[in-house]
Amino acid sequence: MSHLTIKEIEQRLSTIREVEDMFLKECEQDTRKGVQTLLQRWKKKMTAEKALEQQYKEMTQYEQVLYKKGLTYIAGVDEVGRGPLAGPVVAAAVILPQDAYLPGLNDSKKLSEQKREELFQQINACAISIGIGIIPANVIDDVNIYQATKQAMKKAIFGLSVKPDHLLVDAMEIPIDIPQTSIIKGDANSVSIAASSIIAKVTRDRLMVRLSHDYPQYGFEKHMGYGTAHHLEALKKNGVTSEHRRSFAPVRELIEGER
Repeated sequence: MSHLTIKEIEQRLSTIREVEDMFLKECEQDTRKGVQTLLQRWKKKMTAEKALEQQYKEMTQYEQVLYKKGLTYIAGVDEVGRGPLAGPVVAAAVILPQDAYLPGLNDSKKLSEQKREELFQQINACAISIGIGIIPANVIDDVNIYQATKQAMKKAIFGLSVKPDHLLVDAMEIPIDIPQTSIIKGDANSVSIAASSIIAKVTRDRLMVRLSHDYPQYGFEKHMGYGTAHHLEALKKNGVTSEHRRSFAPVRELIEGER
């Protein structure tokens, strides 16, 4: 063992995944401080990876039940953007392959922007199909946000290249002729829904950044259309745009106050 340099040991450890590997036993016997530091780092990394594996496994429970029934195409469906004062509501439908493994997948709200972007790329690379539905502010005003959300979800499902055998939906029931299961906090309990929440979130955030170029004074790239103090101040100062939801109380009150 002593004939190996610290760098060589580090490279060797990077290829090991099993705690029973004999090389780990040899590392434990090595008295060099650098080797012991590498060994502890490896153990910490493996513990984190095992935790992610377990989390992912638990989040496939709904999918596994359906796979065992012989179903193949299971679409997770979720939306983002029900609460903002501006911008569209965006829904996504995602069909993952049965052998997909996306460690760290979770409710998009619990992830950093960097992690969402990483997973967005990974989901796009491995998904069987992805559909996106976007409903703009004027339609939200016409039909209300709840109905607009359902419309966005239906558009996302119709945008899939294959028809799903079953839908897993985050806390909603979609008026569509496809068997479905509504799951409370689905984006934290189903990998398919979590994947759709990330696709919807990143898609909407990018749309809002694009809108910020057209309306720089509103700061859409910072708050994504939500009613922050900065946004409300910008509304009072600059007025309402065509991207604002006029039926939402703060915007509606501002319009009424100007009459």
